Amino acid sequence: MAHRTTAELEAGLDAILAAPRGMGTLELIVRRPSERQREILDAAELDTSAGLVGDRWSIPTPEKTPHPGKQITIMSSRVIELIAGDDWAPAGDQLFVDLDLTESHLPAGARLAIGDVVLEVTADPHTGCKKFAERFGVDAVAWTKAPAHAHLRLRGLHARVIAPGTIRRGDAIRKLADT
Repeated sequence: MAHRTTAELEAGLDAILAAPRGMGTLELIVRRPSERQREILDAAELDTSAGLVGDRWSIPTPEKTPHPGKQITIMSSRVIELIAGDDWAPAGDQLFVDLDLTESHLPAGARLAIGDVVLEVTADPHTGCKKFAERFGVDAVAWTKAPAHAHLRLRGLHARVIAPGTIRRGDAIRKLADT
């Protein structure tokens, strides 16, 4: 698939903004066991210390130490489908959901439930990296990072695990009531 242009991406914005609020669906689970490897899972364990069990996030390297605010990455299935077509796994995110991820709907501190798992949205921004640009093009990175789109979180968001458990592809994902 050829990389999408900024005009093509902008044309898909209305469909992204129509994502469900309050309750949506966990569309895809991707584990990253090592650099550039992806495993698509039907079910996964989420843990308060390891994040997605078996994912490389929890493994320190000389370049990085696991950041507790970036334990889980969540991206809109509508955004990745627009950018990548059917091949979502290379994006590097762990969970792909059909849910409104905007800052106004899910501010830092908001909680999400997937099965018996509870996640908390963190304030740490999720931005496209060099690998994302290689996979999907510079227009996709620029579009997701555009200041006018920052509040939309087109590249997704980070969360941390508050209550561990099992999640399954197709599970409902719902925003918990504000406290």
